[in-house]
Amino acid sequence: MLSINDTQWKNWSESFINKPERIFYPRNESDIITLFKECKQNRKKVRVIGAGHSFTPLAVTNGILVSLHHLSGIEKIDYVNKRVTIWGGTTLIDLGKLLYKHGLSMENLGDINLQTIAGAVSTGTHGSGINFGNLSTQVTKLTMITPNGEKLIISPTENSHLFDAARLSLGLLGIITKVEIQVISAHELISVSKRSTINQVLPNLNTLIKSNRHFEFFWFPHTETIQIKTLNPKSKANQEKLKGPSKFNDMVMENGALGLVSEISRVQPNLSKIVSKMIALGVPTGKTVGNSYEMYATPRLVKFNEMEYSIPAEHMQDAIKDINHTIDKNNFKVHFPLECRYVKSDNLWLSPSYKRDSAYIAVHMYKGMEYKQYFAKLEEVLKHYEGRPHWGKMHTLNSLDLQGAYPKFNDFLQIRNQLDPDNLLLNSYLEDLFLN
Repeated sequence: MLSINDTQWKNWSESFINKPERIFYPRNESDIITLFKECKQNRKKVRVIGAGHSFTPLAVTNGILVSLHHLSGIEKIDYVNKRVTIWGGTTLIDLGKLLYKHGLSMENLGDINLQTIAGAVSTGTHGSGINFGNLSTQVTKLTMITPNGEKLIISPTENSHLFDAARLSLGLLGIITKVEIQVISAHELISVSKRSTINQVLPNLNTLIKSNRHFEFFWFPHTETIQIKTLNPKSKANQEKLKGPSKFNDMVMENGALGLVSEISRVQPNLSKIVSKMIALGVPTGKTVGNSYEMYATPRLVKFNEMEYSIPAEHMQDAIKDINHTIDKNNFKVHFPLECRYVKSDNLWLSPSYKRDSAYIAVHMYKGMEYKQYFAKLEEVLKHYEGRPHWGKMHTLNSLDLQGAYPKFNDFLQIRNQLDPDNLLLNSYLEDLFLN
């Protein structure tokens, strides 16, 4: 095991800079059991860090931070049932490459692939596609070390009463060391980007959702412009020559140009409307093809803050119209597009998609620009549509709000109290939300 003292940790957006007592790098599960015994005896708080892509202070602590960096890679593959067991510290980008070597792929991914698999499932990371749940729904079994130093195997047949609580648990039940996921055969996807308008897209959402394997759209505030992005399998019938993923476009256009105009908006916020219109004019159009694991994610080098809510899927059109009205009414100085995606209903207790097909609406503000009033007003709109926050994104809900939004919230609290009676896994942020 390895511990580093006198260090600091910060999340990707640098909205939180944390100085823990130490950062602990276990090399096996026994190291974690030993750590928990020490922390229990000394009443030390423990939080786990992945890649730091949460915008909330989930991992902030003055106690011990645990990194699963050394617990990485594929442990075993069940080719017959297409199930793969992965160590919790494996990043999604590395997992995609490893699976591809074995002719396999995850069924869906989000638009960022730098997270660890344990962190991604623990926070409900998702992609888009109404026939696909968030990444947590791909989990068929997991191994967890509880604060009592107990190693639990959790699946539909082992400790099954914990299964729907543990697959999306914010690191509140224990440290996930291994994850078994359901996979599919490796395949190619065709990505299509189109420029359209609000009036063309919103009335036709149902058709767009149903006719594409993966569908999402970006709306640019202060404009009528929408970028449609779809991903569909490359079939034998579709053998047209297409270019591969464009690293130039991702790195230079979507990051370099965006970074430049974002700085203009930060220095001169009154120019944000003009900047948004400029970005909308530059919406990329065309088709690319590639191995599925390469096609979901886009590099994110321009830092921002983000809030994201899930609402019932049928409310997407009305919610976007209300958001548009709210932005205009309050003259918000924003140039980042809103990202709109769809996720299938599931049974996970803390999932924003619990028991309902969901539309996810994400709002962003460039780092260094005022975001609190903008987020607050749009949060009011999203709460009106029965909104549930994405756990890794900013929100202002309190414990009572969450109890109303998540039907199984109190059941989760009971499980949490049983597995972590000494509250070792709670920091001050999570105490406000989950300590009853």
